[in-house]
Amino acid sequence: MFPVPTLIGSSRAIAGVRRAISQVASTDATVLIHGETGTGKELVASSIHAHSRRAARPFIAANCGAFVSGLAASELFGHEAGAFTGAIKRRIGRFEAAHAGTLFLDEIGELPTGLQPLLLRVLQEQIIERVGGDAVSVDVRVIAATNCDLATEVKTSRFRADLFYRLNVFPITIPPLRERREDIAVLAEQFVRQLATTHDRLVSRISPKTMELLVAHDWPGNVRELRNVIERAVIVSVSQELEVDPTWFTPSAPTTGRTWATQEKTRILEALRAVGGRIYGPGGAAHRLGLRPTTLYGKMRKHGISKEPSSWQ
Repeated sequence: MFPVPTLIGSSRAIAGVRRAISQVASTDATVLIHGETGTGKELVASSIHAHSRRAARPFIAANCGAFVSGLAASELFGHEAGAFTGAIKRRIGRFEAAHAGTLFLDEIGELPTGLQPLLLRVLQEQIIERVGGDAVSVDVRVIAATNCDLATEVKTSRFRADLFYRLNVFPITIPPLRERREDIAVLAEQFVRQLATTHDRLVSRISPKTMELLVAHDWPGNVRELRNVIERAVIVSVSQELEVDPTWFTPSAPTTGRTWATQEKTRILEALRAVGGRIYGPGGAAHRLGLRPTTLYGKMRKHGISKEPSSWQ
């Protein structure tokens, strides 16, 4: 058996998420997880899977924002040899790989418009078609996640209403870390224990001053950003008491008159400028933002940010 993923926290908000997981896990209902970047949407999805009757079967994750243009259908549904230029052999897509298990579709709002009716058909009929091939039956539970307001995307015709309703059978919302500050200390202490072991450091506690700084910060990158800051502090630690440098924190953008999307774009541009456009590595923009590189690339496309420095102004 695989270890069951654990949601850390004592807040009422996290207790509500745990309750929702326990209610839906034993069913095959489609789940739509809402939450800002870094709140732990994949952790919630894997927890649902781990508590389901499909727990012994595959849990496959796919980031819709990272699909290469023109190859998204192949990523999800697979293709036959010769289906298009470069398709030298059959490829099994994510749906077939997740057969009898669970497929987690992260950043579902980034799914190309042309693929949305195909996904709807799979959800309704449990049948896929490999690119250049025949129909294949699959038995897959779908859990999707988004950091955008899909209801608004539906109103602006960027997302199909029928697909939204089919995905939104059982919605779960994960609140941002700034709205459950009582969980920050618990999470930070857990990360210190885990990461001190991982990096073979003697640090075992957090200084009171550092804990005050951690709890006071808004954490726009949420749990992922908190973990990254703790990991950096553990690595450079020279004593048993953890200290952090506040300059490591991502600045909390003011919310007045600004949408979350605007704040996100601003943080990405600031990170790119700060590291000279480097994406990968410990000092890269992805690490600085608490994101996977593929996720960052997807967000850059969404906000119209290219790799060229001229677009970072």
